[in-house]
Amino acid sequence: MNTQSEHLQSINEIRDIMERATQFPSLSGLSGVFAGVLALTGAFLIFLRKPALFLGNSFINTHHNNMLDGQDIRFIFLIGLAVLILALLVVVLFTIRRAKHKQLAYWNSVAKRLLVNLFIPLVTGGLFCLLLVRYGLFYLVAPSTLIFYGLALVNASKYTLRDVRYLGITEIVLGLLAMLFINYSLIIWTVGFGLMHIVYGLAMYYKYERFDS
Repeated sequence: MNTQSEHLQSINEIRDIMERATQFPSLSGLSGVFAGVLALTGAFLIFLRKPALFLGNSFINTHHNNMLDGQDIRFIFLIGLAVLILALLVVVLFTIRRAKHKQLAYWNSVAKRLLVNLFIPLVTGGLFCLLLVRYGLFYLVAPSTLIFYGLALVNASKYTLRDVRYLGITEIVLGLLAMLFINYSLIIWTVGFGLMHIVYGLAMYYKYERFDS
């Protein structure tokens, strides 16, 4: 009986070693919650400046009917950039904190592969959105950011928790909906980057971190 228990323990240890070699388990659900709060804050600041963009007005022709001027575009761009930088910073800080708490390495070959697979679609999407702005297709930026961000999460999910894949698929679906209902794309963007991050972040926290010793 003891021999069987020892075999089961050995199998579990081998499985844990293999998972650590291929997956990055230290992502923190709380970082998703804070990223969602940052996105909601950014959306609120944009709403204060241009509430019409969230009220279902004709968003498609914003460049042609002068609803957005150059200062508005720069303001929205800076808000989006600030949210992105702060969200990435929060993710890094919480990830390092959790890795240290669990006595795991937070910078190894798996983490590098995760970042490469995350940033290839992310950087591509960022450049694509800049080209959309250049050609006056500003109304396509919000849906595109959701779609490319979702693709980045799906692409990176094979190196981390499976929940990240589900979040990525959710973001892609919301991006397509934002493309379909373009006049409400900023509301859908707020749901995707704000509410969904909070929902998935809390779910991951209660699933993986709540009982961490």
